Amino acid sequence: MRRQSTHLSYTRLLHTLLKTTALGLLLALAGCATNPSQRDGLERNQYAWAGAVRWGDFEGALNLIDPTVREKNPPTALQLERYKQVQISSYRDVGADSDMEAGTAVRDVDIGVINRHTQAERTVRYRERWRWEPEAKVWWLVSDLPDLWDGQ
Repeated sequence: MRRQSTHLSYTRLLHTLLKTTALGLLLALAGCATNPSQRDGLERNQYAWAGAVRWGDFEGALNLIDPTVREKNPPTALQLERYKQVQISSYRDVGADSDMEAGTAVRDVDIGVINRHTQAERTVRYRERWRWEPEAKVWWLVSDLPDLWDGQ
C-alpha cells in the first residue's frame, strides 16, 4: 500500500512539473510572438541594403528607401556621381536594436570608404533607421543614403 501511494505521489509530481513546464514554454513563446516573416523581411532588406552599398549600387539602394522619404529628398545627379568616386571596402554592423511590435529598427554600421582618386581610406559611421509597413508587409529604410563625406 505504501509503495502504491509513493508511486501516485511521484506521478502527480511529474504531471504537475510537466504542466508547469508546458505553461512556461507557452508563455515564453507568447512573449516572442513576433511575426517571423516580419523579422525575416527586416533581415532580408538589411542584407540587400548592405549588399547594394557594399558593391556601390547606390541607385539600386534607393529602392529600399521609403518612397515618401525619397520623394521629399531625392538625390541629385551630382550627388549620385559623387558615389562613383568612392569604393566601399567594408560594411560592418556595430550594433542593432528592433521593436517588432512598434515596427521600428535601427542598426549602426561602420562603412570603409576609399577615395578612388587618392586611394585614401577612412571609416564613416552610419545609422540605418527602418520602418515596418504592415499593409504592404515590407520594411522601408527611413534614413537617406549614407553621407560618405561627413561634411567634407
